[in-house]
Amino acid sequence: MSSQIKVKNISFEYNNQGNILENISFEVEKGSFLAIAGPNGAGKSTLMNLLAGILKAKSGKIEINNSSIESYSTRKIAKKIAVVRQESTPIFDFTVIETIMMGRIPYFNAAGFESKADRKIVHQSMEATETSQFATRTLRSLSSGERQRVLIARSFAQNTPILLLDEPTNFLDMKHQVGIYDLLKTVQLEQGKTIIAVTHDINLAVQYCDEILLLIPGNKYEFGPPNKVLSAGQIKKVFGVEVFTGKITGKDYFIPLGKHVKDGK
Repeated sequence: MSSQIKVKNISFEYNNQGNILENISFEVEKGSFLAIAGPNGAGKSTLMNLLAGILKAKSGKIEINNSSIESYSTRKIAKKIAVVRQESTPIFDFTVIETIMMGRIPYFNAAGFESKADRKIVHQSMEATETSQFATRTLRSLSSGERQRVLIARSFAQNTPILLLDEPTNFLDMKHQVGIYDLLKTVQLEQGKTIIAVTHDINLAVQYCDEILLLIPGNKYEFGPPNKVLSAGQIKKVFGVEVFTGKITGKDYFIPLGKHVKDGK
């Protein structure tokens, strides 16, 4: 398979306060699922904004389909990459269908109106995410899990080959966490989409992702299959916590251990 995204020696800093990211290089194959993990402040969301073309690197280069990301116009990037931010309480009372239709804006005709084809794609996106029953409800009236499905439906409606998601399961219960990742894995496998998700949950990364980029304090990183990058020793080093390791279907999963567990109390 060919690399759809190439990151070459990327470095970034805010306001000359020292690099948050330094000399990071990796490639993402077309149709693969990458997790970006690491402790708070390691630069996960910053890297996602660089990949989305929202921030510009201090040095280095990002290529999408072998072209520099800086060579794309905003409209062209919007046809290549859809971004799903962390779930939050909406400010405006847009309905679900209005919100999902926003994903079609890069494709609107010169008059600025949606077409029959746009409406068809929106309805297909709602069916895929099981949000059709919410179509006329406002975002404010939905639960966190329901809203997150709507935001993912909007990204599907944008119909891009690449999806970037920043903590897509933040604040969701276990059922909705697994549901979101099941949905993402399905579109990866059935539609060949390239997915990059920032996550704090390394076990979800182990279960669903093909590769993981682990950002390590001190401007270090590890990149590769989860079973190669993650270990009890690595997790203790990076996150400062000991873990219990257990295997399920040949993969290592990790449970953090607090001091009271170790004391037997």
